[in-house]
Amino acid sequence: MGLLAFADTVSVGDVTASKDAETQISAPKGSTVWKVAVPLVAVAAGFLVVSGAATAHGTDLRAERRTQLTDLISARQLQILKRNAEISRLQGKVNALSQSSQVASDATSLEAQAGLTPLTGAGLKVELNDAPRSVQVKPGAGVRPDDLVVHQQDVQAVVNALWSGGAQGITVMDQRLISTSAVRCVGNTLILQGRVYSPPFVVSAVGDLGAMRKALAASPQVAAYRTWVDAVGLGYREIPVRTLTLPGYSGSLKLIGARSGT
Repeated sequence: MGLLAFADTVSVGDVTASKDAETQISAPKGSTVWKVAVPLVAVAAGFLVVSGAATAHGTDLRAERRTQLTDLISARQLQILKRNAEISRLQGKVNALSQSSQVASDATSLEAQAGLTPLTGAGLKVELNDAPRSVQVKPGAGVRPDDLVVHQQDVQAVVNALWSGGAQGITVMDQRLISTSAVRCVGNTLILQGRVYSPPFVVSAVGDLGAMRKALAASPQVAAYRTWVDAVGLGYREIPVRTLTLPGYSGSLKLIGARSGT
């Protein structure tokens, strides 16, 4: 019994010791594995984090570049729109100025045609004067005192003949004639555009000298006046002028009254 108990004791002790030994031997193996595994896992995890961060960062760069490109395109488009608007505005100004220049040019041309601007050129002066005071009206001679003075129709006859001879501009005394001018006589005085003139009356015209003189010679009204020049000594002279300057019309252009012709 004692031997058996000892044997059992030894066996149990050996087994226990053997198990403790295994446990002591196995423990270092497990510790080594963990010591190696933990750093590997940490490295792997760090790699994944870094890779993810790098990937995410790369995506952000592309998105940022796309955003910057879109913003740049939008900015350029806006700049182009602004420049186009400025071009349109300037073109409008150019067109307006061109039209204004054309209008101004047309206005200047029309002013010249209307007699509103001075006119210089070769021309002709026609002087009409009353008969000398020495001329006496004899009873029964068929001459009246009225026949010794220049009348409105005489001045108008000369003006009309000069116009028909191609005159570019005409003045009576120092007054430029325009389409609305009217020559009026009261006694032996002439009223033109609010001013009163006494003889001699001078009609000046710029134009072709030969054509105007022919027109005067061909006018029946001027011819009638010239018969009285010979009869009672009314004054009539044609004076060619190489350079004649006519002033522009300076009176009012406002029509007080007008009616259509029939």
